[in-house]
Amino acid sequence: MRIAIIGAGNVGGGMAGAAVAAGHDVVLSAAHPDRARATAEATGARAAEGNTVAVEGAQVVVLAVPGVDAPAVAAELAPTLGGAVVVDATNPLNEAYSDLAITGTSGAEAVQQAAGAVPVVKAFNTVFASRYAAPTENGTPLQVLLAGNDSDAKARVAELATSLGFAPIDVGGLRLARSLEEIAFLNITLNATKGWSWQSAFQLVGPTA
Repeated sequence: MRIAIIGAGNVGGGMAGAAVAAGHDVVLSAAHPDRARATAEATGARAAEGNTVAVEGAQVVVLAVPGVDAPAVAAELAPTLGGAVVVDATNPLNEAYSDLAITGTSGAEAVQQAAGAVPVVKAFNTVFASRYAAPTENGTPLQVLLAGNDSDAKARVAELATSLGFAPIDVGGLRLARSLEEIAFLNITLNATKGWSWQSAFQLVGPTA
């Protein structure tokens, strides 16, 4: 699968390394091209000089930028995305990391509004970047929760998640992205306040039938 990753920080770099290891064709871009080149070299991905160049021919575009910047990036890319699916892997935290910076909606819904007709799927935001290369716990795949309004788009993102070793779960429409962002905020807060190792993940267990 051709994957474009916008952002070369922990999330972008972690996703690039895991996706390359799974055999995907990965292109990176970032606000600072030098950072994109360094991350690409470290992960085996390719670096692009700009976001619109990176997404050319991509089947999946992963937003790995600060959550508050994601809608603007989606708006920039929308005219050139073609048949791509946008994955919003961000969490819209405020500057103090003390709360979400958006109320009454979700960051993913704001990204969808900015992206227009391009389908957006909320995914990977509830899993720390440190687990992208370690997608199992005690032999059980960690779950990647997906929210989106386009079933075909969610199926494509589920295929990506499965290829990385995760267990994707479709939680429903993009409205549920609000819950996914709160789950992620809780996990972030627990690790930040309790001195945990940023390896924890939430997992749904028990019978479903």
